[in-house]
Amino acid sequence: MGFMLVCPILTSLFLMPAKILDGKQLAQQLRSELTEEVIEFIQNNGAVPCLAAVLVGDNAASEVYVRNKQRACEAVGIESQLHRLGSDASTEDLLKLIAKLNKDAEVHGILVQLPLPPQMDKSRVLSAVNPNKDVDAFHPENVGRLVQGRPRFLPCTPQGVQQLLVRNKIETAGKRVVILGRSEIVGRPLSIMLSQHGVGGEATVTVCHSRTRDLAAVCKQADILIAAIGRAKFVTAEFVKPGAVVIDVGINRAEGGVVGDVDFEAVKAVAGAITPVPGGVGPLTIAMLLRNTLLAAQLLET
Repeated sequence: MGFMLVCPILTSLFLMPAKILDGKQLAQQLRSELTEEVIEFIQNNGAVPCLAAVLVGDNAASEVYVRNKQRACEAVGIESQLHRLGSDASTEDLLKLIAKLNKDAEVHGILVQLPLPPQMDKSRVLSAVNPNKDVDAFHPENVGRLVQGRPRFLPCTPQGVQQLLVRNKIETAGKRVVILGRSEIVGRPLSIMLSQHGVGGEATVTVCHSRTRDLAAVCKQADILIAAIGRAKFVTAEFVKPGAVVIDVGINRAEGGVVGDVDFEAVKAVAGAITPVPGGVGPLTIAMLLRNTLLAAQLLET
């Protein structure tokens, strides 16, 4: 009889709508905090933090991303520069521009907007950025420092995901995290960050990819499921353990607008908490870029 009474209660709990993890609202809070820190930095150092963005070619999505980053800089008092190269530019052309920005004492952070045109050597380009100005944390030295647990900068999107968890008081210590995707930009660094010591870490992390067997079954074991594979609405309700936290890093253009890697409507009926797309991780990525730019200025000016 007791079992019969408990089961409906548990079922009703699992069917409660998921908490929406509002990245846009959190990003506004983070930018507000950052604005005060930027003002203090300028007063103490007599210099304005400056981010130089480099845009190669005429990729429409990249144009939008760079414009949004410039506006975000202005909103918190960070100076922004935009440097453009044509779609026919060579790797050497871009390396010359990066060398110039590396030497410019007024530039604290350098952002090379990806993707680059196919004729360019991405590895050479990213390795050419001064590690102290590498606010995307793509330089091999900064990647190595992250792996060793002594980062100079944390990569922006993984840092945004971690902040989303920490600020929403979602415990990671001892939890099972499954990351769908092993990219150098999100999946790999995030797996390192969530498994390391400290706040927002101490998790047991599994990284899944195209060769993972029984993918849905592996994902369903996760207390926290993070989707970062670039496939629209790939994660369905069958991937999600009831009550799990689901973080959607995907940004996919589809009919009717932008969607994530998660089938939001289906999964929110099962998950305990979930990020929307848009309005989830995206705004936090930009907020972390601003944070890294201020940190770069602090490193270079003090």
